Amino acid sequence: MSVAPPRSSLLLLAYLAFVSLGLPDGLLGVGWPSISAEFGVPTGAVGLVLTAGTIGYLTSSVLAGFTLARLGVGRLLAGSTLLASLALTGYAAAPALTVLICCALVLGLGSGAIDSGLNAYAAGAFGPRHMNWMHAFFGLGVAIGPLVMTAMLSAGAGWRWGYAVTAAAQLALAAAFALTVGAWRDRTGAAARPTAAPADPAYAGVGSAPEPAMPVDAGLLPVESMGPVGPLGPAGPLGPAGPTGPTVVRIGETLRLPAVWFGALAFAVYVAIEVSAGLYAFLLLTEGRGLPAAAAGVCVSGYWGSLFVGRVVQGLVAERLGTARVLRGSLLGMAAGAVLIALPAPAWVTVAGLVVLGFAAAPVFPLLTLSTAERVGQEHADRVIGVQIGAAGIGAALIPAGLGVLLGDTSARLLGPALTVLAVALLLVHAAAARRVAPSPVG
Repeated sequence: MSVAPPRSSLLLLAYLAFVSLGLPDGLLGVGWPSISAEFGVPTGAVGLVLTAGTIGYLTSSVLAGFTLARLGVGRLLAGSTLLASLALTGYAAAPALTVLICCALVLGLGSGAIDSGLNAYAAGAFGPRHMNWMHAFFGLGVAIGPLVMTAMLSAGAGWRWGYAVTAAAQLALAAAFALTVGAWRDRTGAAARPTAAPADPAYAGVGSAPEPAMPVDAGLLPVESMGPVGPLGPAGPLGPAGPTGPTVVRIGETLRLPAVWFGALAFAVYVAIEVSAGLYAFLLLTEGRGLPAAAAGVCVSGYWGSLFVGRVVQGLVAERLGTARVLRGSLLGMAAGAVLIALPAPAWVTVAGLVVLGFAAAPVFPLLTLSTAERVGQEHADRVIGVQIGAAGIGAALIPAGLGVLLGDTSARLLGPALTVLAVALLLVHAAAARRVAPSPVG
């Protein structure tokens, strides 16, 4: 007996929830020049907003498992989406930067719970195809965000209305989750019952390799997923026990592996590139390349859109060519895109570089996640994925914050060279991690 396919209404809500996760990230990059000018703060102050959001995101992601047990998926999603809506309303009404930072913390709390809750639910109910598509919709949300903010700025409504419109959309989504609480509860129960043998294809993605955690993209964040199957679920990549019984590995043994730390650094640098490009591209295009604000906003949306398209397309390519080959090509493509952005050339070259960077970067986060066991060994993979996700969150906050200070003190034109340095560093770090492969147990 196989597990019933997920209800179309719940799939639609899951997709919309991940669109909503990406929307605030897209708003900030286009809106920040106006925000910083109104509050009279330097460009680098955006790092405070990013850090507060990351703290909230990581906190709620860690606590999501405990909250799920008490509230259930439906109530958690409804409450967290409502919290995100209130935070975005606070953005729209914030009288000073300190209030905005507090709202970022609250938004991170709501977003992290939504992300982790949906990942935990989808891991057992949706299967690998919908799991990947669900994460791809995060990129769609980030691509829509710049268009919303650009439309508000072009209409003369101001940046606050960009957040107000998004808050209203989040409120509608919270109401939809509240109205379907029973459906989420019933589906969780069905997924939890042993209705199929472990070898049943319906279990694909539940007891195999961890599902790719596509971010957030970092409120990312775009870090976009704090909850792959292993860290959130009761089991690791092979379930509660491997094929020959449980394998007990001490934490110290895992942390002594150099590949663990090289891998964590790779995640931090990758997410820093993704976030920094989206966050400061508007500043570069307007101040450094002379594009009008409306055109620059559309181009930033194109960057995030290329990330979305790349995730949809390159997921199929990876199945044919293999993870390692696609990953190497993607890292080289990111470096090529960064070089195009760095060139002192017309604006269209910079825009082309952003599109190349976004498309090339698209599969890197999920493929790095999927290849974790190859770098550290299957018995360590579960723990290491959690370490990598945490490193991604740190990289998404600290490196873009430091880059913001650099750009504010010098010129927005340094964004391209900085991205190039980071892209080359990512190539080197990944090569170092890939050379340190721990053998997995056989049998």
